[in-house]
Amino acid sequence: MTPKNKIASFFLILAVLLTSCKEQKEEKQTEGPTQMEQVMAIHDEVMPKMGQLGKLVGQLKPSADSLGPESPEAKAVRDLQDANKSMMDWMQSFGDRFDSEEILEGKALSDEKQAWLNEEEAKVKEVKEKINSSIKNAEAILSKSN
Repeated sequence: MTPKNKIASFFLILAVLLTSCKEQKEEKQTEGPTQMEQVMAIHDEVMPKMGQLGKLVGQLKPSADSLGPESPEAKAVRDLQDANKSMMDWMQSFGDRFDSEEILEGKALSDEKQAWLNEEEAKVKEVKEKINSSIKNAEAILSKSN
């Protein structure tokens, strides 16, 4: 092989590699959100509702205190507080398991951390359900009393 052919071959291989890498990068960008991004999206969806939980507890607490611990109002307060605690516990657990590069920058996860992410995704979906259902129930109770 002449030096000219070696150079041409080198550039041909380089072009193939660059094209291949570009195609892989484009595929990754069009695949949609990663599992980590999906988990964080669920968190971001329900986190703004945390203030609403506290507000509803404040609205229901006087009735719950006067009607007793078995009243629907008291149960609703407990459910709201449980939903709040579930979110706080989930965030603590999630933060203990993953670092900011994994959460924010898409750093690759070990097999163990991938298993943890699967667990955390299931947990955050449960938290979302608790938050949404406790808010819905509390609002229904408040609308009946008005």
